[in-house]
Amino acid sequence: MPGPRDVDESKRATLRRFAAFGAASPLARFQDDGEDGGSDARDAIAGYLSATPGAHFSKIRDDLQLGTGETQHHLRQLESAGALESRKDGDYRRFFAAERFTAFEQVALGYLRRETPRGMLIELLRSPDATGSDLADALDVSRPTVSKYAGELDEAGLLSREDGYAVERPETVLTLLVRYADSFDDDAMAFAADAADLVRFDP
Repeated sequence: MPGPRDVDESKRATLRRFAAFGAASPLARFQDDGEDGGSDARDAIAGYLSATPGAHFSKIRDDLQLGTGETQHHLRQLESAGALESRKDGDYRRFFAAERFTAFEQVALGYLRRETPRGMLIELLRSPDATGSDLADALDVSRPTVSKYAGELDEAGLLSREDGYAVERPETVLTLLVRYADSFDDDAMAFAADAADLVRFDP
């Protein structure tokens, strides 16, 4: 069973890994004021969000092994400094590197962070003629579940239901899936491996 020392070392290693991304990003870099010694944690949060845009508070806290108050404090500092921005998404508040994503991209990333909507969008990009029943079978969910999320995606501007189901702005959604595939799941990574040659990577 891991002891406190092992947990602490794991946290430090995680922070160092993501802080390297944060320190390298001119949009995400937060100049430490020297008062709270939190620059490593802030750089780690900025780096994490560069690699995982649209993550919500609990995921940031848990993946970086930070405390609740610590995470709240550093997110507030980063937003106040103009390094991050956030938007409400149902019960969640999702965070993004500032001035990096359009409103449509932020909404799309929010839904791509949800398993069933992400699966639906991937299946529709793979098979544009897929029906609701096809999606339910592919994702192993009920038909009402597909209908529920289709309604949400439609309202969010990510899906058209005028003639079957069609992804809105599919090039943008596909680009986000490919660019951030390793921050989603294995299915997204498999999709990205097949679709990568269709997307021009421009970080």
